Amino acid sequence: MRPEDKRRLRQLKREIKRDGNKRRRRHLQRELREHPEEAPYSEFDFGRASSVTLNRLDDDPTRRRPHD
Repeated sequence: MRPEDKRRLRQLKREIKRDGNKRRRRHLQRELREHPEEAPYSEFDFGRASSVTLNRLDDDPTRRRPHD
């Protein structure tokens, strides 16, 4: 994979993660305001703001750690 592509994928993943965290924080704050007793048990679905699909796309031998 070319370095430019890797850089673009990493930037995209950072943006998606930042967006997901903002949505999660807003969701938790709203739950705390509206249902304070149930807030600790609130579930959040990242949906399209999930970066799971971008994991290990830039996998190459230079980034692998040696096995112990």
